[in-house]
Amino acid sequence: MGEHSHTRTTTKRTEQSLVFAVNGERFELFQVDPSTTLLEFLRCQTSFKSPKLGCGEGGCGACVVLLSKYDPFLDKVEDFTVSSCLTLLCSVNGCSITTAEGIGNSKDGFHPIQERFSGFHASQCGYCTPGMCVSLYSALVNANKSDRPEPRPGFSKLTVPEAEKSIAGNLCRCTGYRPIVDACKTFATDVDMEDLGLNSFWRKGECDEVKLRRLPPYSHGNGTCVFPEFLKNKTKAGFNMESEACYWYSPVSLQQLQRLLQMDDANNETSRKIVVSNTGMGYYKELIRFNKYIDLRYIPELSIIKKDHTGIEIGAAVTISKAIETLKEANEPQFSQEGKLVFKKLADHMEKIASGFLRNSASIGGNLMMAQRKHFPSDIATILLSVDAMVDILTDQRQESIMLEEFLGRPPLDSKSVLLAIKIPCWRLSVDISSQGYTKLLFETYRAAPHPIGNALPYMNSAFLAEVSLSKAGIMLNHCRLTFGAYGTKHAIRARNVEEFLSAKFLNTSVLYEAIKILEITVVPEDGTSHPAYRLSLAIGFLFDFLYPLLENPSEISSFWSDGDNKALPFSDFKGKQDSNQLDQTKFSTLLSSAKQVVQLSEEYNPVGEPIKKVGATLQASGEAVYVDDIPSPSNCLHGAFIYSTEPLAWVKDIEFKPGSSLDGVIKLISSKDIPGENIGAQTRFGSEPLYADELTECAGQRIALVVADTQRNADMAANLAVIDYDKENLDPILSVEEAFERCSFFEVPSSLYPEQVGDFYKGMAEADHQIHSAEIKLGSQYYFYMETQAALAVPDEDNCMIVYSSSQCPELAHGTIAKCLGVPGHNVRVITRRVGGGFGGKSIKAMPVSTACALAAYKLQRPVRMYVNRQTDMIMAGGRHPMKITYSVGFKGNGKITALRLDILIDAGISVDISPLLPNHMFCSLRKYDWGALAFDIKVCKTNRPSRSSMRAPGEVQGSFIAEAIIENVASILSLDVDSVRSINLHKYESLELFFKSSAGEPLEYTLPSIWNKLGTSSSFYHRVEILKQFNRCNKWRKRGISRVPIVHEVTLKATPGKVSILSDGSIVVEVGGIELGQGLWTKVKQMTAYALSLIQCGGIDELLEKVRVIQTDTLSLIQGGSTSGSTTSESSCEAVRRCCDILVERLTAFKERLVEQMGSIKWETLILQAYNSSVNLSAISLYVPDSSSLSYLNYGAAVSEAKSQKLIPNNEDVTLQVEIDVLTGQTTILQTDIVYDCGQSLNPAVDLGQIEGAFVQGIGFFMLEEYPTNSKGLVTAEGTWTYKIPTVDTIPKQFNVEILNSGHHKHPSGEPPLTLAVSVHCAIRAAIKEAREQLHSWGGDESSSTFKLEVPAIMPVVKELCGLDSVQRFLQWTIGS
Repeated sequence: MGEHSHTRTTTKRTEQSLVFAVNGERFELFQVDPSTTLLEFLRCQTSFKSPKLGCGEGGCGACVVLLSKYDPFLDKVEDFTVSSCLTLLCSVNGCSITTAEGIGNSKDGFHPIQERFSGFHASQCGYCTPGMCVSLYSALVNANKSDRPEPRPGFSKLTVPEAEKSIAGNLCRCTGYRPIVDACKTFATDVDMEDLGLNSFWRKGECDEVKLRRLPPYSHGNGTCVFPEFLKNKTKAGFNMESEACYWYSPVSLQQLQRLLQMDDANNETSRKIVVSNTGMGYYKELIRFNKYIDLRYIPELSIIKKDHTGIEIGAAVTISKAIETLKEANEPQFSQEGKLVFKKLADHMEKIASGFLRNSASIGGNLMMAQRKHFPSDIATILLSVDAMVDILTDQRQESIMLEEFLGRPPLDSKSVLLAIKIPCWRLSVDISSQGYTKLLFETYRAAPHPIGNALPYMNSAFLAEVSLSKAGIMLNHCRLTFGAYGTKHAIRARNVEEFLSAKFLNTSVLYEAIKILEITVVPEDGTSHPAYRLSLAIGFLFDFLYPLLENPSEISSFWSDGDNKALPFSDFKGKQDSNQLDQTKFSTLLSSAKQVVQLSEEYNPVGEPIKKVGATLQASGEAVYVDDIPSPSNCLHGAFIYSTEPLAWVKDIEFKPGSSLDGVIKLISSKDIPGENIGAQTRFGSEPLYADELTECAGQRIALVVADTQRNADMAANLAVIDYDKENLDPILSVEEAFERCSFFEVPSSLYPEQVGDFYKGMAEADHQIHSAEIKLGSQYYFYMETQAALAVPDEDNCMIVYSSSQCPELAHGTIAKCLGVPGHNVRVITRRVGGGFGGKSIKAMPVSTACALAAYKLQRPVRMYVNRQTDMIMAGGRHPMKITYSVGFKGNGKITALRLDILIDAGISVDISPLLPNHMFCSLRKYDWGALAFDIKVCKTNRPSRSSMRAPGEVQGSFIAEAIIENVASILSLDVDSVRSINLHKYESLELFFKSSAGEPLEYTLPSIWNKLGTSSSFYHRVEILKQFNRCNKWRKRGISRVPIVHEVTLKATPGKVSILSDGSIVVEVGGIELGQGLWTKVKQMTAYALSLIQCGGIDELLEKVRVIQTDTLSLIQGGSTSGSTTSESSCEAVRRCCDILVERLTAFKERLVEQMGSIKWETLILQAYNSSVNLSAISLYVPDSSSLSYLNYGAAVSEAKSQKLIPNNEDVTLQVEIDVLTGQTTILQTDIVYDCGQSLNPAVDLGQIEGAFVQGIGFFMLEEYPTNSKGLVTAEGTWTYKIPTVDTIPKQFNVEILNSGHHKHPSGEPPLTLAVSVHCAIRAAIKEAREQLHSWGGDESSSTFKLEVPAIMPVVKELCGLDSVQRFLQWTIGS
């Protein structure tokens, strides 16, 4: 892009201007609010909207940009990614910023990265895609600058592992990551093209040469970031600004820094912030304003990297990434081999901290200061403590060097104290090797966290350094350093009593056992720490993993060490051979193995059925796709933020703000008193909920008021400063389903929606050989975690009208809600939705209050009002998936055949009805996948004083699927039968199918589930893998594997959907549908259907129709009766509506064409349309597709997951096979392989359906494995954004993810929800692995049952470890000693 100068001037005194570049454009600012982030500037003051606000804490990658700095002394440019949501604008002086638009765009041409993301179907909602592309681009730029050998033509110097890890810190909620990784790997020089999945560039079986030729061409020039010449003359010194209101200083010496601190002390300065990167703000949110910032990056003593024979000194302002690079490259001759090993392992551990774009800016000193002052659970503090690191600090005008241990143990340093540098010593052997036999220095670090390669705080971190000697008498531990951190303590500690016990002792099992006993009283988590017993067990497991391999095979160690080769430290190599060393969670050289995607293609209805690229995917990759928050703010636009209740039931007496707080930019507080119409914020056919609590707030998280301010940040900050005065006297909230049951607090379920019971339960129980009574299951909630949070923009229009841009799945319902709230006719309101950055049901009902609140504020103030709900507030208000309690009784035969099942289910609906009355029917649909003999139930929808729950992908169905499998698992465990055989014997026969599904069962020959079950067993090598797994579990103590095969029958409901097709005079085609593009490919499928249906006119040029079709945004005044985009069926319904419109147009044009052909001979499309236009042929058609009764009752079967929901019966039977591995010492689960076979009926676009299948399954992995959505005792959500709420990442998906799509030819089956229910197979496989661990534990002594146990949802690491035995190490050692 060309150079432009953007200048901001002011009359206030300044010392220096802030100069930087964005995508080549020059910006010069003279006055800046020092708290402004780079993201705020980019989105509010430039045209570049690709960096998105996803979390505001550096945890999602949506805001990632490339930052380039020029070093005039080395004459080179350093390029690295940063989180623009945390990077302060004043810190980018002299830097060049590159966003996704700067990499490539529609005007200047797209970059191969963006084209390959599109061609590999790696973008669905697209909100995360620009950040992904920038992350990969940075990896390419830096790899190509390396001195590695030149790559093959068409490739970069990037390796496959680097390509995979380049996006490891970026979150995606839609795709399931596999296609994203494939797009990244296309640039890797060592990629095997056969490993790459389905794409739009080549077909299966083509040779590598053809594949490479068809890829968008890439050369080194594509991977070179050009640094603007006008910035190279910019001095290296930082930016300095001083005005009446705010200051930014960049001192260049310690003396300048001391003067600034002294000046503040003299002025009693309290609003000062010392910064290096500002990344700490992502964890410790700022609730006050600072008016003075001091940037430490330009002080030489804080940026130094110095190496000598004593070790490495690293300045406190050095970034973690730079520290990692320094430690990895520590190959100087003055360093001992032992020292080099320590440095390398420190670096390896640091690479697991946070994500790359945070490590690139976060400083090593900042991390340690947070640990010292605020007790941040730092990995760096723990690992450096183990190697006797020292720190230099500046306190009270004096400089001192102290041990890191003393530094951490001091009282929190005051704001005038500054950490200057860290000194890491170079370790050497402390004894004479010749006198002590063979002596080695051993060093290992450990970390247990939900995500293996970073972006997650640890449950526990540890580092152990030990010097051991081998002699004929045995292995002596000469001395050691044992450190533990992040376990619920103020700071990392050294376990000195354990160290003293072990020092100078010969190691044996008894000594190790005694050391562990001492450790048990040393590592004591503080009160209030989550999972304290688990954290202690981790400490024990880590120490065991470190020392026990020395004892397990002493003869092998002796022979290994006696070869006299001292050039390397063999302990790590030896440990790698041992089963017990399983705690290195990055042991896979690549994150993912090659996967198989099998699709059946047909050209019969071309382009329908073709795996074409998703419409707009390349625009999404370049960041040019427009979401609601990307719409430029109209003039005088205001911003809103909700004030919500923190009490579950209370009278609201008053709203004030914290005394002395600065309410900058606040315009007005809007509450229920300002509503001119009804107090309504959302509505469904079952009822409505208020926009704001009137006087009584009925749940924590309920909206009470809206702060309206001049910026979103000012609005959010003011909302955080709100203090609500409550009166809770004589109010008793209902906070559990048990309380709701006791107080008969229920929502009514219409009889038409309540499912019918099947068979005679009491008769079935009488026939049973065995019975289980009143077993309980509890299921929690799940947060949507759409990458784009709730967003809306309301703009007052003429004649008392209101235009609202909403990120909504059902604009029609939002339209009606807004009109009622404002008290205006429906034609005075227009709701427009172009695209949504992820929905999953959360943008259906829950989006309405946001749109309505903006419309009300705009109506009252007669100014545009917009809102982008921050992640924490969104999590508190979202509600999410329905929690429930299930009590069941089941009868069964000795062979596992179930004869009767009764379920008593209490569903927590929260305070408002929402769509909760649909849950019983949805659950019943999913439960019917097995023949229960007789099925009885009592399902109650409970009204509680918690946030209302809403529809979330496969609502009720995912819970129903889990309940069914939990019952099957319990029956199998009671009978000590193989669970797969119990599943098999309870699959429907045709007779039971008719009983459970009635008329929708179809003909006997149509029932193919048993054959599909057997087919999957063969195609996935299920039985062979079971035998291999048994052998593996026999040979491995500390790793156990489990495998599970699960079927599912899913019912689909289609609903009425409108469509409109218009042909313009030039032959281009405009399509409108009621459905919303959420990332599910709705526009793509509609475009394909339109092109096919209009091609039936049979004239010249119809092969090019696909490129002539444009699907446009939804407008509630242009196309009515749009309904809700939900249930994963709207794409297919919209296609049918469009097809009917096209049929009308084809009928009109065919007769006209025949007349023209008689006159002109052959005719081309453009000519036909122009002639029809001039002859006043109606070239627009509208249709409302309403499913007829014949399509409401049929079954379809397939071996995999199949789409479904609501009320049209299209049950699809699917199977999935899955294999997992658990680490018995930590509870870490790795999904080794997943095989899914899915029947799409007639897939409209196999590539889109494949993406839906994989994405839904991975979202299900989150529900069953990772995602905790906790609340406090008042029902207020306590999950803190990306720090504590962990959705799946690229390192937690199946290592091998095989999907086969079948086209049975029966109907067009959606693909977004059934795969999610199939993710229960992950949970079942984990359970199978735990069962193996428990059997082993039982063999070591103990009375607990090895087979009968409950595995909670989600099966997070502490849960898995507890079931494997928190004391498994102690019991193993006791057993070993005893035997």
